[in-house]
Amino acid sequence: MSFKPLFLWSDILLWSLLAGCVVLAFYCRRHDYLRRAWRRVGESSAAMASATLLTAFIAVGLLDSLHYQPRLPAKEGSTEVQYAPEVLSALDALLADLRLKKEKTYSAPLATHAFAKETVERDGVQTRDFPRLQHAGRHLDDLAQHRDDLIARAAAGAFRGALVWAAFTGIVVGLIALSRRTRYADTCRAVWRPALSASRPVAWRAVLLTTAVLCVAGGVMAGWADGYHVFGTDKVGQDVLYLSLKSVRTALLIGTLTTLVTLPLSIALGLIAGFRSGWGDDAIQYLYTVLNSIPGVLLIAAMVLMMQVVIDTHPEWFETAAERADARLLALCFILGLTSWTGLCRLLRAETLKLRELDYVQAARAFGVADARIMARHLLPNLMHIVLIALVMDFSGLVLSEAVLSYIGIGVDSTQNSFGTMINAARLELSREPVVWWSLAAAFVLMLALVLAANLFADAVRDAFDPRFQWRARRMPRRATA
Repeated sequence: MSFKPLFLWSDILLWSLLAGCVVLAFYCRRHDYLRRAWRRVGESSAAMASATLLTAFIAVGLLDSLHYQPRLPAKEGSTEVQYAPEVLSALDALLADLRLKKEKTYSAPLATHAFAKETVERDGVQTRDFPRLQHAGRHLDDLAQHRDDLIARAAAGAFRGALVWAAFTGIVVGLIALSRRTRYADTCRAVWRPALSASRPVAWRAVLLTTAVLCVAGGVMAGWADGYHVFGTDKVGQDVLYLSLKSVRTALLIGTLTTLVTLPLSIALGLIAGFRSGWGDDAIQYLYTVLNSIPGVLLIAAMVLMMQVVIDTHPEWFETAAERADARLLALCFILGLTSWTGLCRLLRAETLKLRELDYVQAARAFGVADARIMARHLLPNLMHIVLIALVMDFSGLVLSEAVLSYIGIGVDSTQNSFGTMINAARLELSREPVVWWSLAAAFVLMLALVLAANLFADAVRDAFDPRFQWRARRMPRRATA
């Protein structure tokens, strides 16, 4: 085998979380009230467009979670198999051109020359000038063709992206027609003109339009990336587009794995505090009141530094630098989870205090049903809309938290790509003259797209699962007709 698979703990947890989402989807299909709620999410154009964009980010993160060590060439006269200490991923293999085409230092987006002047020799005379880049624009014999080449590559890339979108659209419409057992032409008209459908379908038009934008934009960027650095290069000559895509996995891990720590604490303590009065309720209230009184950044910084000491004093635990960085990432997720469960716990406690006084809960207690069974069978299902809403809405906050923590030096490992490390590196670049702005711009654009899509999707989930919003939605048409 030309490579050795490497399973990091974060990879296992991320793929396990994906499997859990698949199981949850089948569970929701079996329960009518959950199926109706998710159908309302699917009817929202903004939600489906956001979900499509989130799916693209998730695909990038999953590709970057398939790690391996490439096999080194065998030494002459030796049969021992050795693997490189560098750990790569499927995304690295897919973006091998961007990863390997390194320049000396900074270069502007789509440029053919370096950003800073160097001493170059021309016709035997040394002068200070902007040298040609080693990889970008090398196919141009005449630099006057630069603009025309960019336009031609953009047009060709957009055409290829449109072909990919057309194939995707054909497959989607075919699957919908197969599931509905309708003709292909009728299904195509219903997808693009939902008013023709008798039932309220999923907003496939928003999905297909968003996919069209992603395919065309991706095709244009792929066409440019074949001969240029789309977002320029950083201080050591690495492609900024490659670094930005590598940062997506870190943001997804921070936003999802942290909830694995937050949810059990919030749900268990919130239910116990709200259902059982007395010293248990007082103890839990004192606990999250004390945690909220401590400055969050100081608490996280202290715990991260202590964890870093443990990692530094036990180097034998890690065979590669990737495993070491992965351990710090998991520690950061665990620490963020321990410090961010208090808000959801307080919400669940307040809702439980209201639910425990309802008739069906009082009847269950009168029949002698155990408290644990009442909390699991009667209270928890009625709290899941709050849990789901908080889960989706906290995702964007956790992504921004990682950027802030990495910016002040207590986030992920310095060898691991993240939006926070890119912003931290851009801090010094913005003080240069002229300003190096593209690293910050690339991190800002991708992080904005990820957080905005998560927020819009969270709003749709809140409207679909929160009973108060459902009641308002039913009342508004009546008031309008009145």
